[in-house]
Amino acid sequence: MPSSLNVAKGSANGLIGFANEGWWGIEVKPQKYAGSFYVQGDYDGDFVVSLQSKITHETFATAKIKSSGNHKDWVQYKYELLPKKSASNTNNTLAITFDSKGLKHGSLNFNLISLFPPTYNNRPNGLRIDLVEAMAELEGKFLRFPGGSDVEGVQAPYWYKWNETVGDLKDRYSRPSAWTYEESNGIGLIEYMNWCDDLGLEPILAVWDGHYLSDEVISESDLQPYIDDTLNQLEFLTGSPDTPFGSWRASLGYPKPWKINYVEIGNEDNLYGGLETYIAYRFQAYYDAIKAKYPDITVMESLTGMPGPAAAATDYHQYTTPDGFVSQFNYFDQMPASNRTLNGEVATVYPNNPSNSVAWGSPFPLYPWWIGSVGEAVFLIGEERNSPKIIGASYAPMFRNIDNWQWSPTLIAFDADSSHTSRSTSWHVIKLLSTNKITHNLPTTWNDGDIGPLYWVAGRNDQTGSNIFKAAVYNSTSDVPVTVHFAGSKAKIANLTILSSDDPNASNFPGGPEVVKTDVHPVTANAQGAFEFSLPSLSVAVLKT
Repeated sequence: MPSSLNVAKGSANGLIGFANEGWWGIEVKPQKYAGSFYVQGDYDGDFVVSLQSKITHETFATAKIKSSGNHKDWVQYKYELLPKKSASNTNNTLAITFDSKGLKHGSLNFNLISLFPPTYNNRPNGLRIDLVEAMAELEGKFLRFPGGSDVEGVQAPYWYKWNETVGDLKDRYSRPSAWTYEESNGIGLIEYMNWCDDLGLEPILAVWDGHYLSDEVISESDLQPYIDDTLNQLEFLTGSPDTPFGSWRASLGYPKPWKINYVEIGNEDNLYGGLETYIAYRFQAYYDAIKAKYPDITVMESLTGMPGPAAAATDYHQYTTPDGFVSQFNYFDQMPASNRTLNGEVATVYPNNPSNSVAWGSPFPLYPWWIGSVGEAVFLIGEERNSPKIIGASYAPMFRNIDNWQWSPTLIAFDADSSHTSRSTSWHVIKLLSTNKITHNLPTTWNDGDIGPLYWVAGRNDQTGSNIFKAAVYNSTSDVPVTVHFAGSKAKIANLTILSSDDPNASNFPGGPEVVKTDVHPVTANAQGAFEFSLPSLSVAVLKT
């Protein structure tokens, strides 16, 4: 990394060093921690690495590493720590000390210091177990990466350079990110693919397309090298080990190619001065180049409503109010049957108001809240009614560290204490809808005229043989009676799961109570084979045979 920490002897004559409190705290448990650090400088002696309480200075674990460095070279030292007990809080530090008497030139330089608890699937440079488990419980189907705004680049020349995100961490370049902090690229292209592999997710690869968030755009005459870079990235991911970039991937320990079925060109190119050139030449140039070499890849526009190739898919982002989502229940009904759309970013971000608009630039709620989550459910059910047209949908953003953040609300909130990881009200809604998968829709008839305040979709899961009815009730004046009859079904009992809350404005947050009430009970079919039940206002439900 370009910056390093210099620790000088000064007037000290004994142990010297430094301590770091991690990312707003360090959780200490009786489990194995692995880490490393780089040192430059002559030193004869041991380095002592320890986990300590910042408050009481109690030491939870210690490791000693013999120095083997010299004045010119950076040398990596690896260590393991195994605390015997948990710390009472996360106000802890990682300390590295050494004996100043062993210094040859008065100081040492330190760089790239890491500490990892056990990671999901024991991946080196991996992900926090509790966060990935919260995501895995949703049983999602895809991961769109690296963004979002992160793929665009805040300004020239800091676009997302995939080849600078692979290989050893010490060789990865950092850059200013779109979200006001320095992006270390610690989670790089391979880490994203491992993430997909570990959770069985379809990778949706977003690529940089010559447009920065600063309104800067690459001219048509200068665009080809960036298109070539995208083709190189695809070869790195999907090429055999005897291709130039496939061999690079294999040399990093991944000889088996990955499969990429979806590539999105840019992100929200209708914003920040990108639309005119996106329509004029940028999208078409990328589309033609990718389809020429990879004809089976579905190439996506980063927006909707653009005149483009008929075979191109689109990406519809929607941040709105609860009422705004309900008003779009039938949005995809109007789309032609040939339409293929990804909803890469979906979230309620602003309360209902007379103009039903979002006040961009004003503070958004810190956490999803129940009426907003029900509004999202109505929209998602509307999507599922049009599933042949829909590639997928995802809440955005997924994660937020509540101690330092740039955007709210998010689906999952966390801090350094894994017991604080909070699954939002929207997380509960998405889990219910996602874990009761419909493989194909069933035609429906109903007796009450217009849809609303009950919104629904019905379908079947061919793998399980289950019939499934999903519904949301939004702003009814009383409980809504429901009778569901699955034509041809002989099922006598179905399980009904109802999500509700006592307060439409209630939120789940780290350390707070669970505000989503889950009621699961069986429903017995009547003499005509129909299932009868009622749903309260602001509820989301699934009936499954």
